[in-house]
Amino acid sequence: MPEGSRLDHAGLNVADLPAAARWYREAFGFEVDFEGRVEVIELDFVMLRDADGGRLELLHRPGSAPGLRAADPAEAALSEGFGHIAFDVRSLDDAFARLVGMGARAVMTPRPSPEPGIRMAFVADPEGNLVELLERPAGT
Repeated sequence: MPEGSRLDHAGLNVADLPAAARWYREAFGFEVDFEGRVEVIELDFVMLRDADGGRLELLHRPGSAPGLRAADPAEAALSEGFGHIAFDVRSLDDAFARLVGMGARAVMTPRPSPEPGIRMAFVADPEGNLVELLERPAGT
């Protein structure tokens, strides 16, 4: 990556913008950075920011239709394009249980990741988007 470049944010198209913003705020501690509308294409958006500066943009345009809603990571890998978003969490088991309690669908229970020393799990948010949870050893 060229010097000075970094990932700024990821965008997620959703059916219910207020509900999705509320869920991601409660689930991952995001705050609303700003909201807006691109009038010419009737696109509404909410930019969320976490305490570390990570950003997730939620977008909605009237007339949108559901796209890929893979049941699990293996199915998502059969389609080109974005398949999931991932979040580092402090306690994987607690985060997994809390998100399922908030309406997420359990997809893959907590287990070792292929990445050495990492634990992982998957849920689907209330709209069916896959969300990976990663627990890294303290200090990494």
